[in-house]
Amino acid sequence: MENAVRFEQESNAVRVKLQLSVKAIEGIELHTVLKAMDVLGILDYGLAKVADLIIKYVITPTVNCGMHVSFVEEINQPSGHTTEVVLKIIPSSDPKITAMDGETIYSSILRVIKFIYKSLFFENGPWMRCFGRLTWPRMSEIIISNFLSKVVPDNASKLVDFQQIVKLTSEFETDLKELMFISASDNKDERLSNFADNVEVHFALKKKVEILAKARNLLLQCDFTLPQDYKSEATRLKNERTGESSSDHVVNLLFSSERCVVSGAASQLMVLVHQTLKDVCLSSTRVALEFYHAARDALLLYEAVVPVKLERQLDSINQVAVLIHNDCLYLSREILGLAFEYRSDFPSSMKEFAVFVDLAPRFQLLAEEILQRQVQLVIYNLNKAIDGADGFQDTHQMQQYESTKFSIDQVVFILEKVHIIWEPLLLPWAYKGSMCMALEAVFSRMTKDILLLDDMAAEETLQLQRLIHLMLESLASLLESLIAINKTEKSQEGPVCSLDDSIPSLRKIRKLAELLDMPLKSITAAWENVELFSCGFTLSEVEEFIKAIFTDSPLRKECLWRIQSASF
Repeated sequence: MENAVRFEQESNAVRVKLQLSVKAIEGIELHTVLKAMDVLGILDYGLAKVADLIIKYVITPTVNCGMHVSFVEEINQPSGHTTEVVLKIIPSSDPKITAMDGETIYSSILRVIKFIYKSLFFENGPWMRCFGRLTWPRMSEIIISNFLSKVVPDNASKLVDFQQIVKLTSEFETDLKELMFISASDNKDERLSNFADNVEVHFALKKKVEILAKARNLLLQCDFTLPQDYKSEATRLKNERTGESSSDHVVNLLFSSERCVVSGAASQLMVLVHQTLKDVCLSSTRVALEFYHAARDALLLYEAVVPVKLERQLDSINQVAVLIHNDCLYLSREILGLAFEYRSDFPSSMKEFAVFVDLAPRFQLLAEEILQRQVQLVIYNLNKAIDGADGFQDTHQMQQYESTKFSIDQVVFILEKVHIIWEPLLLPWAYKGSMCMALEAVFSRMTKDILLLDDMAAEETLQLQRLIHLMLESLASLLESLIAINKTEKSQEGPVCSLDDSIPSLRKIRKLAELLDMPLKSITAAWENVELFSCGFTLSEVEEFIKAIFTDSPLRKECLWRIQSASF
């Protein structure tokens, strides 16, 4: 066999002698030698060195990406009979060619394998299978290390090109099966396809881990604050309903004309999600599936990481909590739009089950919970401040008046602080609704406490009236901001609730201030003409108020009787 198959380095040629001479015996057929070794069971031993020669001098240079080759077959027939077959390997002399593609590599190797199948083994399947067992493990390893591993895509946009290599690899192994070079029934022989398939999956899993790590890092590293000088700019950009924003913190809300101020974490997270879903559209089904889950998991990371990381901030009144509310609102809207934007370009097998809409309510609910939590914290602090007024008793005494005034100043301070935090960041409707809830809590509590007083001196009623007016004057700018929102909503969306409708106790406390120095007959007439009832007063409240202010007299009895007799 050493004489039958030789490689000439000078001419880069594999020579296969079909007529051999052994110990002065001429004309021994190569086919006879192979058949004899097969009968003796030593075919694999006899072909071992041939296999080494082919691997070293033919396969390795062919697979080497820096060496492009072509092949020429020559047949020597000196006496009319074929005595020798030669396969010449001709390296490319074109300096512009620096790398080989999959199609060229596989076709070149296949050319060599076909030459061996036809010229060396005379198209004998079992002999070819024996040769394949000797060479395929090393050959496949060379192809993987020198070619496949070097063309593994490093980003999703190249996966389409890699799919072509996967296809060529599968076709190459199919051709090898037809030539009996590898087993047609043993999947373990599909070494190249297995590697190519695993590369795709491993790439997808690796990218998924990278995506989630990036999402986690940006969520953990973001401090969820805005620069002090940015708030006025954010307010301006938020209130502009047209055009694109150049700010990372001001985003357009889908399905509305509104803009929202969000954290850098939320805007960067959505950039990452959008990029991942673009990769889904460019990927094979298996890779696309991993990317799809990565996009969903990245969004869920916000829900899992941020509320835990910023738990202390969520338990106090601050800008961070408002930004997280806005983030959740923004994410819920963006999630609703993802299917519309990308689903049509998803791999067909994914279109039926790839959904995002189930995530949107989670973020919507989280946004509502965070804002409601803020409102309740504000109301709690306001009630604590009002507690310091001690039920608004004895305000005609200077010390008690000053104490009550201090409590009201605390209420105004809290509301102004909340106004400064909320108004630049919250959407107008969210700001209005939240602030109206806080004001309603203040006005209803104050009205209730004052109406519970069972005895009020004349000087006391005037002081209470003065305190109410003082509070309303201090809150004038805040109330004006709510009126401005009402006007904007009315011009854009038609009729909206008035401020008195949004804060029912506002009308009531204003009317209470009037009642504190109103004559008894006027109070009675105001009840009879339904004015007090329309302001939210009940029959028992009016009766007790009159008893607390006016001493018992025939006139008071008459007025109380008229009030009780009025029906509406």
